Amino acid sequence: MSKIRLKLLLGHFRILEMILIFIILSSKSWAQTDSLYSIPKWAMNGFIRVPKVNPLISPIPNSRFWDPLQNKEIEWESSDTFNPGAAVYRNHIIVLYRAEDNSGTGIGFKTSRLGYAISPDGIHFHRKNGPVLFPGLDPQKKYDFPGGCEDPRIACSTEGIYYVFYTSWNREIPRLSLATSTDLIHWHKKGPIFAQAYHGKFLNIPSKSASILTKIIGGKQLIYRFKGHYWMYWGEEHVYMAKSKDLIHWTPLLNPDSSLFFTMSPRKGFFDSELTECGPPALWTPKGILLFYNGKNKSGIDGDSRFNPTAYCAGQALFDPNNPEKYLSRLDFPFLIPKEPFEKSGQYPGGTVFMEGMAYFKKKWYLYYGCADSRVGVACMDPLHSKKSNLIPIPHKF
Repeated sequence: MSKIRLKLLLGHFRILEMILIFIILSSKSWAQTDSLYSIPKWAMNGFIRVPKVNPLISPIPNSRFWDPLQNKEIEWESSDTFNPGAAVYRNHIIVLYRAEDNSGTGIGFKTSRLGYAISPDGIHFHRKNGPVLFPGLDPQKKYDFPGGCEDPRIACSTEGIYYVFYTSWNREIPRLSLATSTDLIHWHKKGPIFAQAYHGKFLNIPSKSASILTKIIGGKQLIYRFKGHYWMYWGEEHVYMAKSKDLIHWTPLLNPDSSLFFTMSPRKGFFDSELTECGPPALWTPKGILLFYNGKNKSGIDGDSRFNPTAYCAGQALFDPNNPEKYLSRLDFPFLIPKEPFEKSGQYPGGTVFMEGMAYFKKKWYLYYGCADSRVGVACMDPLHSKKSNLIPIPHKF
């Protein structure tokens, strides 16, 4: 082979080598862009499932309770235990979880009651034998029965009174209701929170999922009175708002045409393409108000193809710290997704990590969530020792 032909051949090899290197580098760059999501600085990052404890709470078939309405003993938490609220009480974390009996078939056709679990460390719990909030012989029976008391969100006032916002389900209209307590065991029902607003205009419309505004005050997460009012994000499809002077009676915010004002809605093509349902109590921070919400993925072309149709994933949204009504931003990718077997099987096989309870305890954040409408899980975030990286992996399909 002549020297000229050899040089030409080597030149071709070098060109091919450069093309190959370019392709490899390009593919690596593309892979990084496609497989990682950068969490913005305003969001809370670093929630990790506590190893070897989940599911935290599961059904107990032989747990029995005397039902005052049926006048008989029933297995009140035999079917499913899920969607927990959480609060700190006397150096313990208390979780109130939704428990369903076997009185019916399918979601919404059983009776729900709120069970009580207490923990000294946020991960090892002792449960009471009977429910602490349930349909009973009281004035709220017409709202609470037969579907029951569902989906609690709990927050504590600066006076040490606990407020639980839950869904009263009479199998006709779901209504946001309220009960108060000083020990999280003995509750005083106050009834539907919108009963008096606008002469009862919104008493008989569906309402769910209340996320009241809180703030870290003196090392505790407490209900925050802002500019003379208490504030609440609520809603299942859209994020609506309400305010109150006394924490008992709430007034929904309206548009000029008297329709309900909403500040955030589902987005086509994202994990929250069907619902943006409010989660645990919202948190005021200097960077903004954080709203933790549950995004439901829509079936079909309008949903996010990386997630199962109808899957629920955990999102965060940011609102103006000086104006709770003003939406600023939200995560484009969820910070917690269903991936464990018990999060993708049960009553809701589409996959669910459904947040309702979050507690600030011993300088850590404990996030409690429902798993496939059947179990309770926990994830923890330690602000002092959380991951330094703000990147989270994006699966092509979970």
